[in-house]
Amino acid sequence: MTTRTRILTGITTTGTPHLGNYAGAIRPAIVASRDSNADSFYFLADYHALIKCDDPQRIQRSRQEIAATWLASGLDVERVTFYRQSDIPEIPELTWLLTCVAAKGLLNRAHAYKASVDKNLENGEDPDAGISMGLYSYPVLMAADILMFNANKVPVGRDQIQHVEMARDIGQRFNHLFGNGNDFFAMPEALIEESVATLPGLDGRKMSKSYDNTIPLFTSAKDMKNAISRIVTDSRVPGEAKDPDNSHLFTLYQAFSTPAQTAEFRSELLQGLGWGEAKERLFKLLDAELGEARERYHELMSRPSDMEDILLAGARKARSIATPFLAQLREAVGLRSFVSAAQATTATKKKASKGPRFVSFRDEDGSFRFRLLATDGEQLLLSRRFADGKAAGQVTKQLQSGEPLDVRTQDSSFSVWLAGECVADSPEFADSVARDAAIETLRAALVPAQD
Repeated sequence: MTTRTRILTGITTTGTPHLGNYAGAIRPAIVASRDSNADSFYFLADYHALIKCDDPQRIQRSRQEIAATWLASGLDVERVTFYRQSDIPEIPELTWLLTCVAAKGLLNRAHAYKASVDKNLENGEDPDAGISMGLYSYPVLMAADILMFNANKVPVGRDQIQHVEMARDIGQRFNHLFGNGNDFFAMPEALIEESVATLPGLDGRKMSKSYDNTIPLFTSAKDMKNAISRIVTDSRVPGEAKDPDNSHLFTLYQAFSTPAQTAEFRSELLQGLGWGEAKERLFKLLDAELGEARERYHELMSRPSDMEDILLAGARKARSIATPFLAQLREAVGLRSFVSAAQATTATKKKASKGPRFVSFRDEDGSFRFRLLATDGEQLLLSRRFADGKAAGQVTKQLQSGEPLDVRTQDSSFSVWLAGECVADSPEFADSVARDAAIETLRAALVPAQD
């Protein structure tokens, strides 16, 4: 029997999808969803949207536009699980369970929070000015999205790998504290698509709403044609050879054409095809690919009740997994029925104490690293990078050998050295007292077990 890989993708509902979103994320995700070995989950991340936007009308409009975009683009809701995050009440409840085990130090290191703090400091403001608890703790919400459905693979850009790593850390700690020998959560892996298309916008920069250089995906044919006419080109006149490799108009054409069409278009540009005619060719190409989906999109937008029914059906499908799973988690943390708890009291055994443990992982640059977690799941050490897993494994063996530790302190942190080389570092602690207590915990953790 073949085990299907569970893949989960979230779509933040804060804007109108444009051509770059389609080529870079929507189209490849829909193609991937047709894989018979994949169990795909797609959700509208509308709770996440609240962190970025305080305009209710914009959020509501975006939810509808994004739902209609995915459906019109060919997402088969019979094959996948397609739902709104806000329709799954188990998600915020799991978020709280995970918040109660997530280390504050872990969240302090979240890229979005750190970037906001750094920006405040640059502007001479209080470090936490304008930072909500939503922004600070949304990595936990993201972890809940991933862990609730025990996703195996999470497609993300390179700048989002940290979110998956944090989900792993939080899931591991929950397993350690409450698993009692069983792991509730599978460990997700970031799925990096190296070949994902990044389309240029009207001005040649990355197509982005931030730059106001987008081509809306399902705008009218007239509006799309007008947008394409604004694509910036060089001053070469008709009859003068163009440079396809340095033309973002050609890049856009290439993203939607067959190899034969691309080769023909390149040849014509080299032979002096005028920019006006080239833009007309691009419009016809896009209109041919998107015309049918555009009609379906506008039909869906005019009948929101149809989308509501589809999403509620997806929510029921998702909740058939989430509801019984959360019941297990509630039981594990002690949120139990008084009756069942009383019945189980006589059969309950003291939970076996779990010792400190090493957790190995592969970093985003391909190097190998490990963490040393204390009995309570708190991180004691994060290793330096190693070229291969064998080298990292040798270091963990040395640390557990019982030989005297070379621990060197610096301010509120410390590092561990082997043979005159730094191999691992601690996190930053509140003060030297907390740092020294952690060093003692580390020494105790590395004492070889006695038979």
